[in-house]
Amino acid sequence: MSTGRIQFAEQDGTFVLKFVGEVRLTLCSALDATIERIFSALNFNSIVIDLTETRSIDSTTLGLLAKLSILSRQKVGLLPTVVTTHEDITRLLQSMGFEQVFNIVDKPVPCPECLDDLPDQDQSEEVVRIKVLEAHKILMGLNDTNREAFHDLVNALERH
Repeated sequence: MSTGRIQFAEQDGTFVLKFVGEVRLTLCSALDATIERIFSALNFNSIVIDLTETRSIDSTTLGLLAKLSILSRQKVGLLPTVVTTHEDITRLLQSMGFEQVFNIVDKPVPCPECLDDLPDQDQSEEVVRIKVLEAHKILMGLNDTNREAFHDLVNALERH
């Protein structure tokens, strides 16, 4: 069971996602549903991803964040902002090529009390497998290092 959570808030077209603790695959369905919700909003100004309280983040979650950035650029021409104050998380983002698809800053987000936890989502194993596959394909598209790192996993997921 994951010991992490994702919180969400929206105010005047600014969407904030805050990742707390160990953010893993178990939260991917809720995150994916929230990404869809963000891009169905009519008043869209910006997206901020707050990783200042993130201890660890898995590759599926990183793939969904990359998806969020790609959709943001396609639909509204905006590059989302990631806030990170931990060197290890910042290094991980850089190793995945996130500086190409996000503005990465080190200033915390105001108004943490405005955030609400994302609701749990029960998904079948097949739905989760498809989300994991999509997330890793997106990561592979960011750079050659990711393509090599996730090639075997993507092939295994595609075979099942």
